[in-house]
Amino acid sequence: MKRVILITGTPCVGKTTTAKALAAKLNAEYINLTDFAKTYNLTLGEDKERDTIIINEEAMQQKLSKVIDASENTNIVVDGHYASAVTPTEHVALDFVLRRNPKELKQLMEKCGYSGTKMWENLQAEIIDVCLGEAVEAHGGKVCELDVTGKSTEAVVEEIMDVLEKRKTCFVGIVDWLGMLEREGLTDEYLKI
Repeated sequence: MKRVILITGTPCVGKTTTAKALAAKLNAEYINLTDFAKTYNLTLGEDKERDTIIINEEAMQQKLSKVIDASENTNIVVDGHYASAVTPTEHVALDFVLRRNPKELKQLMEKCGYSGTKMWENLQAEIIDVCLGEAVEAHGGKVCELDVTGKSTEAVVEEIMDVLEKRKTCFVGIVDWLGMLEREGLTDEYLKI
C-alpha cells in the first residue's frame, strides 16, 4: 500500500524545502507539481498578469494517479500549493498544510522577488486560509495544519514525522491570522487589494 503525503500551502511558506527534506528522510519519491506539469505538458497556458502557468487540473489528476500507481516506492511526497486539488483522495494518506505568520511570510516573499498584486494576493490567501480550505474540502479528516513560523526545516520535518509515526495528532484550525492582524491593527495594511 502506498503512502502519499501532500505538502501544501501558499507560495514562500516553505513547501519545497520541507517536502524535499521529508522525502529524503523517508527515502520517498518526490513530486514537485510545477515541474510535473511542465514535464508532462499539463498546462493550459500562462497567466501573464500573475506570471504563473495555468494547470490543466483534470489532466494532472489523471497523470498523477497513473504515476502514483506505477511507482515502485511505498512513500510518495507531493509538493505544490494546489496539491490538495489535484491528488485523488484515495491516494492521500495525509495532507500537511504549512502556515506562516503573514508578517514573516511577507518578508520571505519580498526576498524571493514577489511584489505588487502577486504578493498581496498570496498573502491574502494565507490570511483567509485558502490552501487550508481547499485541503479540508478535498481530504477532510486527512488534513494536518502546521504553523511553521520561525521554525527550521528540520523542526517542521520532525513535526511531520511525529504525526506520521502517531506520536502527535493532526489538528486543523490552529492559526487565526485574520484575528491576529485585527488585534494588532494591521488588517488594512495586509488586506489592501
